[in-house]
Amino acid sequence: MKTAQGRMGGVVLGLILVMVTGCAAGTFTKDETPGQRFDRAMKEFGDKCAKAKLKPNDTACDILKLKPADPLATEEGRFAHSIKIPNPASADSGYKPGMTPQEYFDHLCKTEAGEFIYKKVAEVEGIVQMRPRGKTNYEHSHLYALEDPFGFEAGEGFYVGPERYAYYEIVNIPPESREAKYTRYFGYDGRSIATLQSIRTTHRNSRYGYTWRGIVRPHDRENGIGGVEVIVVDLETNEVLAVQRGYAKYEIDEKFWLSNAGWRKRCPAIQATGGPYGHFILKVLKPNSASLPLEGGNNAAK
Repeated sequence: MKTAQGRMGGVVLGLILVMVTGCAAGTFTKDETPGQRFDRAMKEFGDKCAKAKLKPNDTACDILKLKPADPLATEEGRFAHSIKIPNPASADSGYKPGMTPQEYFDHLCKTEAGEFIYKKVAEVEGIVQMRPRGKTNYEHSHLYALEDPFGFEAGEGFYVGPERYAYYEIVNIPPESREAKYTRYFGYDGRSIATLQSIRTTHRNSRYGYTWRGIVRPHDRENGIGGVEVIVVDLETNEVLAVQRGYAKYEIDEKFWLSNAGWRKRCPAIQATGGPYGHFILKVLKPNSASLPLEGGNNAAK
């Protein structure tokens, strides 16, 4: 559902941008980086928006209000970026002057992307997603607005149910709840999504969880590359159990510019179900084979 909404938002944005900008903003130059191309497109779009006669509350030019993502703006973001992993992304990414964005993307996919599993855990009852993701719309067409342009969450129904986890917990996005920090999902029978239940709670049950963080270093965004690491953690010992690192490539259409811009290519490839991270997490934190939907979802909170 979340993915479909994102696609629909992109379609609506595309139609809006076409109406405001009309035809192409210009033509590419050979030596332009994706960052320079994006900056030029935003400037030209801003000039057109300044001249456009927009109605009150018109959102046609809202993409101009977006700011680069701040990885350390939240407690959860600061925690994610504080984690030390066994195989950190190198500060020297291997970028060489003269590399095309495609060559750089291919290099990162070959040398850095992939799954790195250090320890698997069996018979896991439930897990917690430790860093919430806000709702997005125009961000998918913006080069800098998303810290993680690679991924999205699979959804509660993917993780809960027979042969999956008994419960799945997420950190609530403030100010959704001032007192209850977590939402716990449970009870899904694997057939009807109407059976999926949830409660708000002040404590988590999960010993194991995962979080995510963008890769921040020179050469990446300016070349239209966005990287992310998903980190699986034992929250009792703070041990890093596994890391998945992925990259996305931003592309902007020469004919339609911002109306057809976005994060197109990804490595590793995204599976049809489970999103970018679902099957990876199941591989590391193996669900209890005897897990059944919880009655009431009120396991003793830790």
